[in-house]
Amino acid sequence: MDFKDKVCVVTGGALGIGRCLTQEFAREGAKVAFIDLDAEAGQENLELIRRDGGHALFFHGDVAEEAALQEFAQEVINAYGSVDYLINNACLTREGILSQCSYEDFNYVLRVGVSAPYFLSLLFLPYFNKGASIVNIASTRAFMSMPNTESYTAAKGGISALTHALAASLAGKVRVNAISPGWIDTGAYHDADYAADHSPADLLQHPVQRIGHPMDIARAAMFLCSDENSFINGQNLSVDGGMTKLMIYHGDHGWTFTPSTP
Repeated sequence: MDFKDKVCVVTGGALGIGRCLTQEFAREGAKVAFIDLDAEAGQENLELIRRDGGHALFFHGDVAEEAALQEFAQEVINAYGSVDYLINNACLTREGILSQCSYEDFNYVLRVGVSAPYFLSLLFLPYFNKGASIVNIASTRAFMSMPNTESYTAAKGGISALTHALAASLAGKVRVNAISPGWIDTGAYHDADYAADHSPADLLQHPVQRIGHPMDIARAAMFLCSDENSFINGQNLSVDGGMTKLMIYHGDHGWTFTPSTP
């Protein structure tokens, strides 16, 4: 897979999975542009990429705001002239119905997680190079839920559906796929001194018997972006260690269910 001098745009690129994506694409020779609301972490990541010899551009802004998206897109085009890869990674949660997530908060999450990916795809449409690829970071939460997660789950369900809609609309111009991470431990991409401390049960509940790492998502994104895999379009790739395929019954294989008291 050759990413040298390709232009890769990442939203939410300052920390976590986004930080890993920016660093790995830059390490492979891509010119990386990323946007994030965290100015300090974004600047730090920019310096880390440049220290390692990478080429990057950081824009401080909120992807929930139309003006910020327009300004970011224009800065990318002014700097690089075109785009090869758009990775829509940014999202957050404002919880859900049990904590009385407000109308404003619920819609803010949707603007970050669904509206921004759509609008950036629209803004960059005239500038995508031949063989361009959009990768949307969805989540296994689009298919399964915990209580009080409606804002995040709705956003991830929305971007999953947006993926196949864009793939149909942009046929012959841009391939569009999604990645649905499961449990990804992003600690090392928040704190350089982070040391994972997972219980045996944390590991063994995954069929692969480990927790996910941001590199698992970066490798999947590179796979989907590569021209070598140009027959893959409109798909949602679950990267979750097999968790969404594991059936769970009370009392089976050490699993127990203890209902909470109302």
